[in-house]
Amino acid sequence: MVGRLAVLVDDEPDIFPINYIVDHGSIVFRTAEGTKLAASVGRKVAFEVDSYQPQSGQAWSVVIRGTAQEITRLHDVLDALDLPLFPWHASAKPRIVRIEPEQIVGRQFQALDENARGTTRPHRRAGPD
Repeated sequence: MVGRLAVLVDDEPDIFPINYIVDHGSIVFRTAEGTKLAASVGRKVAFEVDSYQPQSGQAWSVVIRGTAQEITRLHDVLDALDLPLFPWHASAKPRIVRIEPEQIVGRQFQALDENARGTTRPHRRAGPD
């Protein structure tokens, strides 16, 4: 499963795609040393995931806000390594991070079908702008 991790890097917002797993109500992902780790651990972050089911036309989106903490206690690391969480990228991802939710906001909605798309665009006013 892929979601997006939103962090601040040098006071500027940035977003990283991450593969993740839900474990005991929290979000767990693996990473390597670098910007993503430095910008997330010990800080407030946002995590977003969404999905669309073409058969039913149902779509949903969830945003989780919380604090990211690196998993460092040996027992917790061993438990996390047993999770079915596999990085897409071939490089080593030895660091494990958990986002403990402090706020969860979500919505589900019926997406427009192909024939209805474009019919809700605002009308452009005739004449000079």
